[in-house]
Amino acid sequence: MSDAEHQQTAASTEVPHHVAIIMDGNGRWASARGMPRVEGHRRGVEAVRRTIRAAGELGIKVVTIFSFSAENWSRPASEVGELMGLLRRFIRNDLAQLHESGVRVRIIGEREGLEPDIARLLTEAEELTRNNTNLTLVVAFNYGARQEIVRAAKRAAQLVADGKLKPDDITPDSFAGFLDAPDIPDPDLIIRTSGEQRLSNFLLWQSAYSELVFVPTYWPDFDRAALEAAIDSFRQRERRFGGLAARTAS
Repeated sequence: MSDAEHQQTAASTEVPHHVAIIMDGNGRWASARGMPRVEGHRRGVEAVRRTIRAAGELGIKVVTIFSFSAENWSRPASEVGELMGLLRRFIRNDLAQLHESGVRVRIIGEREGLEPDIARLLTEAEELTRNNTNLTLVVAFNYGARQEIVRAAKRAAQLVADGKLKPDDITPDSFAGFLDAPDIPDPDLIIRTSGEQRLSNFLLWQSAYSELVFVPTYWPDFDRAALEAAIDSFRQRERRFGGLAARTAS
């Protein structure tokens, strides 16, 4: 095999290191079937399980899921209550399996103001899985990207006010260190299900050079085949990161 053929083969089999997913369409999936919205959310949890398993098998190292946005609190109280119940059950029922599979759980989003048992479960999930290395599952919960950027700005501003940081020392790289999970690399690929084509306040800072794939599938129907199809689309892209020549993300 020539060097050119080898390089082409390597490129064609590249798997994104970090895949982030906007899990959209649970309610519409349920409505199309004459079911209550909560059934769509329940089936969405099953899709989360399938996707985490498939991602690990495919060699993806980081998966970020948009599980509950800061704006979702405006939904009907009954639906919010059901979503909180699903989160509780997911952590209690699935955490042991995730831990056994070597999955590390990370949480991004605002913790202040959460119900105490929810906050405790999130912390327990992170602490139990802290040393796992097979795959990192980042759960964006009570999360909004603009809110995250504001939190980061406040952290930087406080250091400036305390005389520990000079304004001129703030760069894009150093500012990123104030985000919720600064050690997590930016997503290579962001997938949104349900056919909608927007980021909806998700990872706005981190997505500056992410590849975006929008799929028509509602989230409860998302499976390994849909994930592989999105990855195939990713493989066709030339990632130039603002330059003229394609390069591989670090």
